[in-house]
Amino acid sequence: MAKIIKGRQIVDDAWQVLTLAEGETPKHAVVPVGKVLVPLAVWLARHDELLQRKHHGDDLGVWLSPADDPAALVPHIDHFAVIAVEFPRFSDGRGYSIAALLRSRYGYKGELRAIGDVLRDQLFYLARVGFDAFAMRADRSIEDALNGFKDFSEVYQSTVDQSLPLFRRRDAHVSGGTA
Repeated sequence: MAKIIKGRQIVDDAWQVLTLAEGETPKHAVVPVGKVLVPLAVWLARHDELLQRKHHGDDLGVWLSPADDPAALVPHIDHFAVIAVEFPRFSDGRGYSIAALLRSRYGYKGELRAIGDVLRDQLFYLARVGFDAFAMRADRSIEDALNGFKDFSEVYQSTVDQSLPLFRRRDAHVSGGTA
């Protein structure tokens, strides 16, 4: 069974990532039984059918490519146990913005997973924008990747994982109150 990092621990990954075969349409894709992350296009084409599967005990998950608009998930965002965001290349930063939008603007509280070309050097920053699960690139050590969360001991800016910037936290500490 594949492994992922979730809650800063290595755990088994029970989810399958459905990708469309060349020429396969979202309306006719075969969605396996069980825990499946479907592409946004499949969700948009078949959300009524997929919601019925959820009511029959299947977990529901979706994955977004960098070009996908996360706002398309808003009407049903609470139905997803997992939302994954694909990083097709290490250098593609659009997934960071998608994660921040899902957490901050759209209020997603479930598992937010980074998939694709995910490397150790990204983990600290991915966690800052709201990712809490990481499917590491297969040719890299998942054990070594855990150290990526410890790359920095303090952060200056506020973001999803720390709502106050350093100067506000420092001011609150000096005055003995809260900012």
